[in-house]
Amino acid sequence: MAKYNLEKVLPHKYPIIFIDDIIDYNLDEHSAKTIVNINKNKLFFDKTLNGISSITGIEFMAQTIGCYSYFKNGMKNPRIGFLLGTRFYKSYIDYFENNKIYEITAKEVFTNDELVSFECFIYNAGKICAEAVINAYMPKNEINLIGMLNV
Repeated sequence: MAKYNLEKVLPHKYPIIFIDDIIDYNLDEHSAKTIVNINKNKLFFDKTLNGISSITGIEFMAQTIGCYSYFKNGMKNPRIGFLLGTRFYKSYIDYFENNKIYEITAKEVFTNDELVSFECFIYNAGKICAEAVINAYMPKNEINLIGMLNV
């Protein structure tokens, strides 16, 4: 059973929430760890692969960043953020395998309050499966967000 209700942590609803739980967060270290259990009930599960494409790891990382942001924001309603991109996404696997559990870590390495960069890694059984530096934009207030959406 999950420790956290991720619909309260992330600005998403199931089935768009891909991760299964938060296993740790540390505001002093600016980091969070989540897990995802790959199974046939997951959105984007590919029967021909018997798993999920490795490119989906970017979204696993982005949702882990969202979890960290929830705690950094004092566990208030989730803030909407925008994934701007990645400097690189390197996957060492072709796909995330069915019935395997993956651990995702995200560590904030830069912020100016609205622009943020995170070093992210995905592991299975202690072995690195993917890594990236993810850049995101999190408007300080809804006025900035509404202005962006009305363009």
